[in-house]
Amino acid sequence: MTDGVEVDVPFAVHDRSIFLPATETLVLADVHLGKAADSSVDAPIDDGADVRDRLAAVLETTAPATVVVAGDLLHSFSRLPRGLERDLEAVVATVADAGAELVVTPGNHDTMLGEVFSGQTVPEYRPDGGETVICHGHERPVESAERYVVGHDHPALSIEGRKLPCLLYGPDCYEGADVIVLPAFTRLAAGATVNGMRGRDFQSPLVRTPDAFHPAVRDDAADEVLWFPPLGRCRRLL
Repeated sequence: MTDGVEVDVPFAVHDRSIFLPATETLVLADVHLGKAADSSVDAPIDDGADVRDRLAAVLETTAPATVVVAGDLLHSFSRLPRGLERDLEAVVATVADAGAELVVTPGNHDTMLGEVFSGQTVPEYRPDGGETVICHGHERPVESAERYVVGHDHPALSIEGRKLPCLLYGPDCYEGADVIVLPAFTRLAAGATVNGMRGRDFQSPLVRTPDAFHPAVRDDAADEVLWFPPLGRCRRLL
């Protein structure tokens, strides 16, 4: 494993999510509620309960005013998997119990979101009208910003034979703006191993120069975040 590097960022990394202290905003992506029920194999965890419990823990740590799901809250296209509505109600209640507002920027898996979610949905969300735009990242954003927070690609980093969810941070990497790519919040997503991925391998149009993106892996047991050199250098070290 490489030695960690110092990366100056205006956000805090938590369990597969980030907190923007300037706007008291917690952002997560790719929750994929219903993925376990929609799978043809038995899931290793109850994904609804796992999401709820881990979200509650992050909410307790960060105490945000707003929680934004940057797309793919659901895992559904033409039907609602069994138990999805129950799990969604639990997530909504968990956020409400923490005194926060829930906002969803729909992703490509959220085609049925309007049938089960009555809360606020917007294609792109700008906390407090500020310099950050949050969206799923499967399409080019409409709003201009100094910073984009997206999901969609489910990044993971292979370290000494272990595949770990990671965040990617690319300063000035999309039309002069910073890009933050979140890992999938669900633990059922295998993740795309970014070690050898090139621009054409990413699904998001916001990631075209991945060699400039810093990976970050959170070690929850040690309560620390390990930042790595940009992928262009990192590939030679891992």
